Amino acid sequence: MDKKDREILRLMQEDASISLAELASAVNLTPTPCWRRLQKLQEEGIIKKQVALCDARKLNLGLTTFVTIRTSQHSEEWMKRFVDGATSIPEIVEIYRLSGDADYLLKIVVPDIDRYDSVYKRLIRSVELLDVSSAFAMETIKCTTALPLDYAG
Repeated sequence: MDKKDREILRLMQEDASISLAELASAVNLTPTPCWRRLQKLQEEGIIKKQVALCDARKLNLGLTTFVTIRTSQHSEEWMKRFVDGATSIPEIVEIYRLSGDADYLLKIVVPDIDRYDSVYKRLIRSVELLDVSSAFAMETIKCTTALPLDYAG
C-alpha cells in the first residue's frame, strides 16, 4: 500500500459517496487507475463495505450504554449461547471480548432507560452472567469510524 492508496482510503472514510472523478482528481490520478486501486482495496478486504452512517438521536436512540460483562463460565458452549443471544438483539451494536477484569464490552443504543432495561432482560435470558455493569454516556466527545492510516503498509 502506497501513499495514494492511503489517501484514497482517507477520502473514502470521510465520504464514501465521493464520485470516482472527484476521488481521482483529489489523489492526482485519472479515473481508470484510481478505479483499479479502489477495486484492489475492496478485493483485498481493506475496504470491507460502504454504509450510510445514521444520526442516532434523529432515530430516537438518544441513550448510549456501555455494558461490561463478567462470567464465571468460559466454555465454548456458553460463549456460543452468549454470542447467539447478544447478536440477536439489534440494540446491541458492538460486542468485544476483552482481556482484564471484564470478559465482554457491549455498546447498546436505545431511546431511554426503560428500553435499556428491556434489552438487559433479553440478554440475561440467553445466558447466566456473573456481573453486569452499565455506564450511560453523558456526552459524545469523539465518535468516528475512520481508522488511522499511518500504520498501513
